[in-house]
Amino acid sequence: MKILILNGPNLNLLGKREPGIYGSRGFEDYLAELKILFPEVELSYYQSNHEGDLIDKIHDVGFEWDGIVLNAGAYTHTSIALQDAIRGVNTPVVEVHISNVHQREEFRHHSMISCACVGVICGFGLDSYRLAIEALKTLTSPSQQKGNKIVAKKKEENNK
Repeated sequence: MKILILNGPNLNLLGKREPGIYGSRGFEDYLAELKILFPEVELSYYQSNHEGDLIDKIHDVGFEWDGIVLNAGAYTHTSIALQDAIRGVNTPVVEVHISNVHQREEFRHHSMISCACVGVICGFGLDSYRLAIEALKTLTSPSQQKGNKIVAKKKEENNK
């Protein structure tokens, strides 16, 4: 099983940026922990502050990999292009946020990408990523594939 963790703008500053909201732990340290927790999953990580790079990465893995965990950062609230990229691939995408965006500024309450994702996890700190990986493992497991309406629906929508 191959899952890409894709982080958007300013998430390279985790551990330094607003620790009251995002915590004091860097993502690379947490990624090492995820790899220990999920030895059966090939986890790959990519971060970019550039919208086009995120779109290119979704295109690169979106037809062959088993899942994408996407924290699009501020692009969550503005990017129709990311929504289109997610809709354009077959790989299921789980949207994640470290903070509970619904407890923050009003503009963060709306996501432009949620409608294209199989699910959204927010507010559990870095643990949101672990929860997303667990969800993708369940969604894409062979025992779930037959009756899994979410993944089947996503693939059907993308084939239209």
